[in-house]
Amino acid sequence: MRIESDKDLRGMKRIGEICGLTLKLMLDSAEAGMSTRDLDDIGRDFMTKMGAVSAPIRAYGFPGYTCISLNDEAAHGIPRKDRFIRAGDMLNVDVSAVLEDYWGDTGATIIIPPVQPEQSKLCAATRRALKLAMDMARHGQRANAIGRAVEKYAKKQGYRTLRQLGGHGVGRHIHEKPSIPNYYNKRNKDVLADGMVVTLEPFLNSGRGRIKQADDGWTLRTVDGSVSAQYEHTVIINGAQPILLTKVEGGYV
Repeated sequence: MRIESDKDLRGMKRIGEICGLTLKLMLDSAEAGMSTRDLDDIGRDFMTKMGAVSAPIRAYGFPGYTCISLNDEAAHGIPRKDRFIRAGDMLNVDVSAVLEDYWGDTGATIIIPPVQPEQSKLCAATRRALKLAMDMARHGQRANAIGRAVEKYAKKQGYRTLRQLGGHGVGRHIHEKPSIPNYYNKRNKDVLADGMVVTLEPFLNSGRGRIKQADDGWTLRTVDGSVSAQYEHTVIINGAQPILLTKVEGGYV
């Protein structure tokens, strides 16, 4: 979507804040021994309290309020009562929600202690990739230039990007144009413009950089069992510096 009024701006700021606060609460609450369904319930209860609705449920009938992915699950993990968080796990939570027809999206990866150095390095590199993407997300910039920069940085750090996953337009629905891939796609001719609402979300992977859909029809796993990290903000393109809608005090992204 594109911001066209003060109402649009207020609506996107509000749903962005709700998504950011939901993500923070869930990651603050995550600990070894709890099920991913119990963690999802925390997000559900907070969203409901704020008057928001789960975007993946509304848009796609997803079997959970949020996406919770562990270790080789790169994205879209289904919260389950029999899927337990363990010490040393890489945990990714992706929160998207809708309020009064405005849609927001954010996500982050944390490590359940004890933390291994290679896990910490991957997360730090992915955070840096998001910062790089945000610095480039300005009026007149080509979307594929962001992808080129993210991919170049990832390779320099010894990682690959997940080409099947990337940023996208958001606001009137959870997935809109333009596409903002995390690699250089010469066929992508989209140009960012002031007022556009998009997500920026690098996925860096420690292995071959390839994923496949699991038998459950939702979860995306790496083909080689490697781990990934993802950090995501919903932003408004605004001159040389985007407005970060999903950033909250003390947040993880």
